[in-house]
Amino acid sequence: MTGLRTVVVGASSGLGRCIATGLGQRGATVALLARRLDRLERAAEEAGNGSVPIACDVTDAESVDSAIEAAAEHLGGIDGLVYATGMAELDKLVDHDREQWHRAFDTNVLGAWQVTKAAMPHLAKSQGAAAYLSSVSASLTPPWPGLGSYAVTKAALDKLVEAFRAEHPQIGFTRVVVGDCSGGDGESLTGFADGWDRDAAAELVTEWYTRKYIAGSLMDVSELVAMIDTVLHAGASACIQSITVAPRPPG
Repeated sequence: MTGLRTVVVGASSGLGRCIATGLGQRGATVALLARRLDRLERAAEEAGNGSVPIACDVTDAESVDSAIEAAAEHLGGIDGLVYATGMAELDKLVDHDREQWHRAFDTNVLGAWQVTKAAMPHLAKSQGAAAYLSSVSASLTPPWPGLGSYAVTKAALDKLVEAFRAEHPQIGFTRVVVGDCSGGDGESLTGFADGWDRDAAAELVTEWYTRKYIAGSLMDVSELVAMIDTVLHAGASACIQSITVAPRPPG
């Protein structure tokens, strides 16, 4: 095994899978974590370089702790962590119930905290780096109608990253603000909108375009992978606190 010893959480589909396989192809040895082990096994083969699939549910503390320990044992330590897991409820805030809020916070915030807490001793030993996927809707644009709880939890994630950085300066903590991105093909396609009501989504997408929250162009996912690779290689010594990877609006 060669290269950075990296854990990617949320590696079974979408941007997380693209990041995990892309880092592996750039020389990292990757532990791919998510709930769907069959998908992780295929992604690990694509990542190559001794990468390993490990089942993990970020909403279950015991699952997280055992998965991180298994990853550290296989990799011989942890140099880099990428938290790519995220979910969004498509609903106006007045129509949310408490269960929707719990799902959003458990996945987007508490999951990131639990994973980081478990990986902390290994990252401190290697003076490594951790990167967390945030969203333009939490910082660069107003919250998008219908995705209010998503923006709230991603804003909370941003502060979580800052708080970890303040308490653990021996580790590099980076917020990665992601805009419209192409994702990948097949199992690398995003499942972000799975379960959304199609009629409601169509209406809201029109509103997002009208408000110019959507750039109208897509960034290639390879650009995102390259930036995260840079962040992880920088480590704690040259901590990159925040980067934005988003397409330039056309025209």
